Amino acid sequence: MTQDNFNLAAHALRHAERLGDRPALEILRPDGADVWSFARLEATVRGIGRGLLALGLAPGDRILLRLGNSATFPLAYLGAIAAGFVPVPTAAALTIPEVTRLAGLIAPALVIADDGIALPEGGYRLLPAESLLAMQGLPPCPYALGDANRPGYIVFTSGTSGRSLPVVHAHRALLARAMMHHGWEGLQAGDRLMHAGAMNWTYTLGTGLLDPWTVGATALVPAPGTAPADLARLAARHGATILAGAPGIYRQMLKAAPLPPLPSLRHGLSAGEALPPALRAQWQATTGTDLHEALGMTECSTFLSGSPARPAPMGATGFAQPGRRVAVLDETGQPLPPGSPGILAVHRGDPGLMLGYLDAPEETASRLQGDWFVTGDLVEQSPDGAFRHLGRADDILNPGGFRVAPQEVEAALATCPGVTDCGVTEVEVSPGTRVLACAHLGHADETALTAHAATQLARYKQPRLWFHLDHLPRNANMKLNRRALRALLQERFDDPS
Repeated sequence: MTQDNFNLAAHALRHAERLGDRPALEILRPDGADVWSFARLEATVRGIGRGLLALGLAPGDRILLRLGNSATFPLAYLGAIAAGFVPVPTAAALTIPEVTRLAGLIAPALVIADDGIALPEGGYRLLPAESLLAMQGLPPCPYALGDANRPGYIVFTSGTSGRSLPVVHAHRALLARAMMHHGWEGLQAGDRLMHAGAMNWTYTLGTGLLDPWTVGATALVPAPGTAPADLARLAARHGATILAGAPGIYRQMLKAAPLPPLPSLRHGLSAGEALPPALRAQWQATTGTDLHEALGMTECSTFLSGSPARPAPMGATGFAQPGRRVAVLDETGQPLPPGSPGILAVHRGDPGLMLGYLDAPEETASRLQGDWFVTGDLVEQSPDGAFRHLGRADDILNPGGFRVAPQEVEAALATCPGVTDCGVTEVEVSPGTRVLACAHLGHADETALTAHAATQLARYKQPRLWFHLDHLPRNANMKLNRRALRALLQERFDDPS
């Protein structure tokens, strides 16, 4: 394939014919594994593509995925792309109001859904997951080939406005991931990479599934319901050579110590939130292997990282991956020298950068400064090229590896009877572990607030701590001073007296 004759799914499965019965995906259970060979995987993907074409969808139609943590998710994702459609993965935990809003933004021609997962209101065409799997025996669809720069898939992110924005990525985004294989993952054809995240998380989809398949490696995914304490045993039993997950996964595994020997493990990968140096050091001391962190965003995946070939200095996130052009900018968009903190930016010519926010040209343009796409991350670069992450320039919170817009949570909680005002921030409950906290005014109690949040927000967006205040800290313009609020709630948590 060339860039003028390209399909993301075809590229991800390009080794399928050669590898045949070699395992591509193993869903790990305590008593064994459900194994998908490369040949079975590609045949199923292309059968699903054939079935989707038979539904009469138009090329480029959007398909909303409301699927849980099973093989159905990557099969639907790649099947849609193979046939020329644009899949839109969403978190299974989203509530009806949340997913209804997202569906309104993308206008899907079809919704593919598992039982028990919230569906958008609005009468969208529905395909149950069981019907999707019935397509796997159909003749393989031809891959829909075309310009690698055309839309390939859409994912949602949280913008500084507090509302999730649909991010359009091109088919070429998979080509850009090759820069991560050496610059972060250390991924090789013979690897068995185990990712502990849910399949509908873009981190799992990319690092845990697409990247191994693209190089001809095996993806290992623990079955739904696997306890963190069991992950190390599964990794040992199934010969994982690379582990991947958020920092909290490694923290939970270490809590379940003693860890079993991991003789096949070469290293671990960490992303989703900042990796505390103490956690990395504890993992090194316990396992004799390193953890390599990566920093990225939905709009461009990862682009800064440590790697087996070039580990990050302790306390630093890592280096620009080979092939990436990044800069640290001042407030006017001018590059800063090493040692000067500023805003991290990625060159707008990066092949992994999004095409733009769907139907939002002004929002897209607001993130561009000259030749640079501004990420909103505050960083400082050392003379040796390593980057240290200093936090976010906007208000986006990141508890447990999930990006959460506090304004969205506040808007949902403001509709709770008895709430007259509220503010949301993070509180550190133990070293390196942060949770969402809400300060509220009015007569609503914690029970009412918790119940209201459960009906309006996905679990990861629901505050874990509640503080009743007489007033919220605001500046002269009456805007919430979120930094002051965070300090106030942290003080209250540390000293409840």
